[in-house]
Amino acid sequence: MLTAQPPTPFRPTERASFIKRHYWLLPALLALLFVLMVGAWASVNDAAEQRVFQQTLASDAASVEAQIAARLEVERARLRDMARQLALDPAGQRHNFAELAEVQASLQRLANRLVWLDDNWQLLARAERRVPWHGLEDSAHLRIQIRGQAEHLVVPAPGSHGQPGGQLLARYDITDLLGSTDLAWLNRRYEVSFLSELGEVIATTAQTQRPAHGTPFERRLASSADTRLVLRPYEMPLLWWRSPRTFALLAGLLLLGLAGSWLLRREMRRVAQAVADAQTEAAWRQSMEDSALVGLRARDAEGTILYVNKTLCEMVGYAATELVGATPPLPFWPPDAIDAMMARNLDTLAGAAPATGFESRWQHRDGHFIDVMIFESPLRDLQGQPMGWMGSIVDISDRKRLEEKNRRYTALMAQHARLNDLGLLASELAHELNQPLATVTAYSSGLSMAIRKMPSASPDILAALDALQQNARKAGDIVHWIRRQTSRTPAERQQLNMAALVAEVVLMHRPTFQQAGIALEYPCPSQIEYPVLADRVGLEQVLGNLLRNALEALSEQPHLAGAVRLSITAQQAADAANRNVEISVADNGPGLQGRNMDDLCATFYSTKTQGMGLGLGICRSIIEAHGGSLTASDAKSGSGAVFCFVLPLALPPLAPPPETPP
Repeated sequence: MLTAQPPTPFRPTERASFIKRHYWLLPALLALLFVLMVGAWASVNDAAEQRVFQQTLASDAASVEAQIAARLEVERARLRDMARQLALDPAGQRHNFAELAEVQASLQRLANRLVWLDDNWQLLARAERRVPWHGLEDSAHLRIQIRGQAEHLVVPAPGSHGQPGGQLLARYDITDLLGSTDLAWLNRRYEVSFLSELGEVIATTAQTQRPAHGTPFERRLASSADTRLVLRPYEMPLLWWRSPRTFALLAGLLLLGLAGSWLLRREMRRVAQAVADAQTEAAWRQSMEDSALVGLRARDAEGTILYVNKTLCEMVGYAATELVGATPPLPFWPPDAIDAMMARNLDTLAGAAPATGFESRWQHRDGHFIDVMIFESPLRDLQGQPMGWMGSIVDISDRKRLEEKNRRYTALMAQHARLNDLGLLASELAHELNQPLATVTAYSSGLSMAIRKMPSASPDILAALDALQQNARKAGDIVHWIRRQTSRTPAERQQLNMAALVAEVVLMHRPTFQQAGIALEYPCPSQIEYPVLADRVGLEQVLGNLLRNALEALSEQPHLAGAVRLSITAQQAADAANRNVEISVADNGPGLQGRNMDDLCATFYSTKTQGMGLGLGICRSIIEAHGGSLTASDAKSGSGAVFCFVLPLALPPLAPPPETPP
């Protein structure tokens, strides 16, 4: 299965070090190092060969000298034999010395003159060579350059009958000795020359068609102190740097290293340019991706996140390091929608994602929700094979909020239209109800007067008639207040004792709370000394609305059972400079649940199913019209809500209000 690799994030590259920038010299340096090593090895090898060659020259020269010495030793032995033969018959041998076979043989071999001397150095006999001497024909073409240099062999000649003997002396020419030496084995490798004491060439094997080029080796012959042997080799051991093939091989290797360095340098430049282009492209791509208003996300075939851009990270509140490598379920999926999200994820990975995109809801890290539109497309490799999915995510939360706002605004306008119609209807109803309510008040008043004149008037009936008359007047006051609110007539304000007003409202609503099983607590204060200049009916409506809201909130909490409680407090500010009175309505219900006063007073906002969302807004407008303020907060005990309104006091002080019956 093909696997997708996450793209490498762009990182600015630093300038490479000197060594890295000159890696291309490595082949040339290696080739040069190899050539130097081969040259050093060849130089050492050449020096060793030179030493061996010099030793061979010395050995060959010693062999020539040993051959000459052996030749002379043979002649000396034969002279000794001849001397012993002469000692047997000196007188007879003396007269025919030259015709002796041994003498003739000696003259034919090497000696060119034989002399027999007595012990007084007197000549006894002599013999000389009559014909020219011919040496060895295969003496390696040794050519005689000068003659005349001679040497002697002397052996003692014993006397007869106890008489002292003499000496037998053989004279030979050096050139004859050299010509009788076999130099064929030596001439194949060397040019052999014999020099005199003065440096004259006595004999040589030099050939014009084969000149010698080597360094000559010279050795003085032990058999002839005035003669030196010179060997000049035809071929010397060839030095490696003089060998054309070796030099060409090493030069070719060096050129190959230089060519490799040049090619590597060219390739490194191409790679560096390609890397620079890739880095530039990566920088451009990352800049465009980070500046895009659309979130980008790449996933492999298993759903693992491979890449996210900056916009997506800001959208969900997680860093790229936290998202890359994450597998479903993802951290920004809402906990209550993981199953649905997983099913949608499997459909997307299977290729069932709609081309037009689909909407989803994610959860930001801080807890708030965001609405997104997701567009998925296949992620392909260089061969065009699918290996994952690329997603474009658009945050449509603002659009959804705008749509919701437009929807609510449309509904608000419709409700405003209905309320406008309802206001007109209320105004007409108030006008129409005014006469019946006046009639009810008049009839109840007349009926009460008639019953009071009866001798057996029932107190209960009288109390009921008084209550009927009182409520009819209050209904009339409310109708008049509604008509004033819908007309341009200014509100009628009067000085009111807030303690008495609160006590009256509590007395009116207490039966309702008793039927609901809710304890209504109101300790009547006696410290309110100053009146409040206010619209009585408006303040009754505010306080009544707060009591009804508390009653409905507590009625929806069955788990509270007998612990349901509602309390009202009215107090005057301790600081006389403030000159205000504060009325609080507190319960132990569910509380505000994170809502504030602006949320609760929003037009048409209601937490009740049948609520219109107008009550608290009207209450706050009434309180603010009196110069006061309406606030809401959670109870300090942790459960319940506290609604409080503050009104400014007026002068002069009032008498303490009567106590309200519990």
